[in-house]
Amino acid sequence: MRICSVVGARPQFVKAFPVSRRLRANHEEVLIHTGQHYDESLSGVFFEELDIPEPEYNLGVGSADHAPQTAEMMRLIDEVIEAESPDAVLVYGDTNSTLAAALVAAKREPILAHVEAGLRSGKWSMPEEVNRVLTDHCSDLLLTPGENAAENLRDGGIRGDVVVTGDVMYDAVLAVRDRVLDGDAPLPVPGLRPDAYALATVHRASNTDDPDRLAGILDGLTGVDIPVVLPLHPRTENALREHGLYDRAAAKVRLVDPVGYVEFLQLLANASKVATDSGGVQKEAFYLDTPCVTLRDETEWVETVEAGWNVLVGSDPDRISRALFDRSELPPKPELYGGGNAADLTVSAIETRLADAPDD
Repeated sequence: MRICSVVGARPQFVKAFPVSRRLRANHEEVLIHTGQHYDESLSGVFFEELDIPEPEYNLGVGSADHAPQTAEMMRLIDEVIEAESPDAVLVYGDTNSTLAAALVAAKREPILAHVEAGLRSGKWSMPEEVNRVLTDHCSDLLLTPGENAAENLRDGGIRGDVVVTGDVMYDAVLAVRDRVLDGDAPLPVPGLRPDAYALATVHRASNTDDPDRLAGILDGLTGVDIPVVLPLHPRTENALREHGLYDRAAAKVRLVDPVGYVEFLQLLANASKVATDSGGVQKEAFYLDTPCVTLRDETEWVETVEAGWNVLVGSDPDRISRALFDRSELPPKPELYGGGNAADLTVSAIETRLADAPDD
């Protein structure tokens, strides 16, 4: 079978790497990089670290507002689908790249397969929520990380086939775990000691574009008695400067440049806790046994909260500080998102769907 896989942002590179490896063992994959993340630290380094094949197409769309960015992606992806005539288009997650490819595939011959289907935060004002819901409704094959997401789809009137595969990001973590947990390897940020610092990531527009929320998060992060390390996403750095908060952050938080995938997981695995607004980091923390403090009022990864390994604190500084201070014993960790074979199950599901596909 011939598959066009579409990626464009850091989490998608991580999700695609185990699936691409499995696909290319027996099938033909055409990798399309939209260029949504165009910075080397957010894109190129992941291809190098994870040994992801160079994309056959790099569309170079770059940053823009939602409408023009999505429209340009659609135009260029449509040209590639026309030229390559794939059997399926494979998309990941909930970015504008995901939605653009889904809308193109929905009006063409290939089936559309969505990895990480069925996730819901319940917050329609989040661009990611809009993208994931619309993509699910376009999809012929919906590949979910767990039963909760599958139930969301069954309750939501989705027309496509639903298959629970587990989380491909768990496959990715397992693939690099030996490097991440190498006790002889120095931490990528000098001067840190294991379990003696907190890690933070802040990048969602709902946090960075609102100066009050961003200030509240900063106050919460600086209200703890251990160093806090914050790799700066370009959006976050721009927002700190625009809102006049950069000097305040730099005085209290250790601001560092973005790091690669393996280096980030090293920082995450050795942190006492992580404070984040990233969906992917919530799961990576769970897989690496690091308690998570989520800087949002909701999450699509509700199972991690129910399991007691993740707490939602929003942007309230007191709640953030208390959660980072909390040293309560954690409950036993359940297996939430499969056993690390999601890539195999993903490819098998696509094979089965294509073998059984009627003339849609």
